[in-house]
Amino acid sequence: MPRAKGGPKTRARRKKRIKLASGQYGGKSRLFRSATESVDKGQTYAYTGRKNRKRDFRQLWIARISAAVRSHGLTYNRFVNALKKANVLLDRKVLSDMAIKDATGFEKLVGLAKQHVPAAA
Repeated sequence: MPRAKGGPKTRARRKKRIKLASGQYGGKSRLFRSATESVDKGQTYAYTGRKNRKRDFRQLWIARISAAVRSHGLTYNRFVNALKKANVLLDRKVLSDMAIKDATGFEKLVGLAKQHVPAAA
């Protein structure tokens, strides 16, 4: 019985890998082994990037909230702590959006937070 070399399944598997590598430069988009390495590396970067994106957005929201709160005479950590004590369950994304788009509403939140800020030691 002859050995199977390049049947439909093998060709389909290779074609799929080459298709994933389309857009790469040079042999990475044409040669199977190079394409495989490139795609594997790219998928690793994509996975890491999805995790980093969450980290980056949280960092951005915190920076925006901090800047908005400082203009009202509070620090970010005191503001967030006071909101927790006031049972305000808004996340950082919403708070950041409010600071940008709804200044009056954010001012009211800052006023509420100032009522719940512990006395300075």
